[in-house]
Amino acid sequence: MGTLPEPFAGWFAGRGWAPRPHQLALLDAARRGESALLIAPTGGGKTLAGFLPSLVDLHARPRPGLHTLYVSPLKALAVDIARNLMTPVEQMGLGLRIETRTGDTPANRRARQRQDPPQILLTTPESLALLLTLEDAPELFAGLGAVVVDEIHALAGTKRGDQLALGLARLATLVPGMRRVGLSATVAHPDPLRAYLSTTARPDDVALVVGAGGAEPQIDLLLPEGRLPWGGEMGLVTMPEVYRRIREAGVTIVFVNTRAQAELCFQALWRLNDDNLPIGLHHGSLTVEQRRKVEAAMAAGKLRAVVATASLDLGIDWGAVDQVVQVGAPKGVARLLQRIGRANHRMDEPSRAVLVPANRFEVVECIAARQAIGAQELDGDPPRPGGLDVLCQHILAVAVAGPFLPDDLYAEVRRAAPYSMLTRENFDDALRFVEDGGYALSNYDRFRRLFRDAEGRVHVRSNAVARQLRMNLGTIVDLPMLKVRLRGGPVLGEVEEWFVSSLTPGDAFIFAGQLLRFEGLDGLVALCSRASGGEPRVPVYGGSRMPLSTWLAARVRGILADPKAWKHLPEPVQEWLRLQRHLSTLPPKDGLLVETFPRGGKFFLLAYGFEGKLAHQTLGMLVTKRMERLGMAPLGYLATDYVMAAWSAFEPTGVERLFEEDLLGEELEEWMADSSMLRRSFRNIAIVAGLIEKNHPNQEKSRRQMTMSADLIYDVLRKHEPQHILLRATRQEAATGLTDVARIGLVLERARRGGIIHRALDRVSPLAVPSLIEKGREWVAGGAEDALLAEAAAMVEEVTEGAELFSETLAELTDHIPARGDRDRVRRPRDRARDNRRRLPWKAPKGLATPTS
Repeated sequence: MGTLPEPFAGWFAGRGWAPRPHQLALLDAARRGESALLIAPTGGGKTLAGFLPSLVDLHARPRPGLHTLYVSPLKALAVDIARNLMTPVEQMGLGLRIETRTGDTPANRRARQRQDPPQILLTTPESLALLLTLEDAPELFAGLGAVVVDEIHALAGTKRGDQLALGLARLATLVPGMRRVGLSATVAHPDPLRAYLSTTARPDDVALVVGAGGAEPQIDLLLPEGRLPWGGEMGLVTMPEVYRRIREAGVTIVFVNTRAQAELCFQALWRLNDDNLPIGLHHGSLTVEQRRKVEAAMAAGKLRAVVATASLDLGIDWGAVDQVVQVGAPKGVARLLQRIGRANHRMDEPSRAVLVPANRFEVVECIAARQAIGAQELDGDPPRPGGLDVLCQHILAVAVAGPFLPDDLYAEVRRAAPYSMLTRENFDDALRFVEDGGYALSNYDRFRRLFRDAEGRVHVRSNAVARQLRMNLGTIVDLPMLKVRLRGGPVLGEVEEWFVSSLTPGDAFIFAGQLLRFEGLDGLVALCSRASGGEPRVPVYGGSRMPLSTWLAARVRGILADPKAWKHLPEPVQEWLRLQRHLSTLPPKDGLLVETFPRGGKFFLLAYGFEGKLAHQTLGMLVTKRMERLGMAPLGYLATDYVMAAWSAFEPTGVERLFEEDLLGEELEEWMADSSMLRRSFRNIAIVAGLIEKNHPNQEKSRRQMTMSADLIYDVLRKHEPQHILLRATRQEAATGLTDVARIGLVLERARRGGIIHRALDRVSPLAVPSLIEKGREWVAGGAEDALLAEAAAMVEEVTEGAELFSETLAELTDHIPARGDRDRVRRPRDRARDNRRRLPWKAPKGLATPTS
């Protein structure tokens, strides 16, 4: 293994450091001209390892122009890396320019970077795609020596990752000798990521460098002092214990899984903050300025804690962080490790983390994740094939940059790993769509964007088409957002349009760490003022819920099915499971437990699938559709990460028929054809593919306008061209994304392989209680009469409050089995309302506690 030249060796020695073997290994790979994937623990110097070959090369042969491109999944990460990289560069006197280019970069700086690029540019997949549409892209990237893709596991297998892979293939055409480097701390499947980095889509072309393992993290489980909730909740009941942990530590990051949960946890901590500790809030819906303020305060050591979502998951290097608190179940081992790595950030010392489960099922999930980390096992699915809508967008982007021959572009696209198996038919259909919309739309001039010359080269039709592409480039399709502005004050961030439409003037809601009163709409801005009381609501964002990973779900099933494994669980959870085993049975590791029981004149059916909320939602739709066919008169269903529950007017019998594998055949096809889900999916596909414009010069289309346009085109294509490339992309997306059909297949396969255990009970079981007190249920449209639906709705509301459900279950069951430790207090609706009021009066954050102050 090679050694470091000066001044790099002296810089390491001056700090009492020695270069780590994986850092030297990347340097050796670069000297051989090889691309490489580095997998090393957080705090092991991955980022410096990725840049080290470029710094050494630029020191040995100084030259202007773009030398290294760094691609990050997050803007904040790019900014943080730029700041941290400047320290060694300045200390060694290397005299290099290092800059960022993201959607937040001012226009004048972007123009200067185009004319006089820095040696090292840090960017995102979207900004790179935009740079590649420039006519002078070949000149801009002519001297490019390397591309460093940080947190590569977070990109591969996503639409943003598809866009980046196509961009890398384009760069390989422009600069054939360019190296690629991927960095990650959490990789379950190295070979697909090596293929992702390869210029030939083959893993053998990319060296694999694995850093030595770091110290095992210290992970505590934190439960509330009083009652451990059965289900639902957001971990708020444990906030007093979390606050004590924050007070006793130096700096803490409190991670949550959703932006709504971030707002609620932040406010709960502030109501407890008698010490006036500086606590910040960070999530993706806050303004850039607010997020940057929190990031800078954290880096400067001015905060004691920050409550954050996935917006701070990746790579932000705050060495002063003492501990990480994860509120709610982690949903995946790799994700949890990524978050834990934010603490300490030194490879040779253990990171400290605290898991705060919100309910009893989440306790089991947290224990499963902690055991997996101890066994050094990771989860994660291999990357899926590339999206056809992303391909369509890329074809137009290439044409905007300059003419191309279809044969050449097809060969180039196939060198991107997500598209290595792309058929010529799909490519030609995508190209045809970008040219004129396809057969059914070719008569409309607005869809004609490309033309071919006499030599077969493909050109963009006009500068207007190019402008439109650049304005709409990207794969992130958010629901329409409205800005939230304080009257006479700053913009605080954005919330989704549907949430604002549900407010009336005077309504209170929590956002950006503040209690606000909605005053009304001013165009695309929600005007607000500060409030001091009331019953506040919290914005909930579509698509923000993290899925339970397949691998972690299997571990959860394994713990539940094996009483010997319960010794690691808290006593209230052990008692809960003992009661379940006595009244019913435990969910098997390989098989499917289905319970049925009467309640309130109706019948409930619960299937313990453990495959995530999205899969269970779709399973609920399919099962209730089959129940309708079989005359069981289903009334509704609900889904959690662990359970699918349905209720009906008549007792479900022969439940095995409800979970046969052919459920994914006719029923699925019929439901998808009849439901509005495919329309929603088509709208997103159409926006990415460029069929529907999200942005237009001097105007922004409303959600209603885009939906109407998408629905009209969808109907035309279904009628006249049912195999249109965008309809195929829509069905593909629905199967892998919106419906999670693959996860449903796992449930049905286990039911076939391990058998269905049906327990027909005369009362609700302990494991069923958490599901029945979940909020958010879907109603079945079918043959049931309206009066029956209304009666069922009233009954389910009673169940939701959970008062008699808790008392009935515990009173009856504890006659047979002595209860140990757990003393659940029954809270009736009026008690719950009183408890909510007790959390007020409002206590406003001060100082750096809120990013808006």
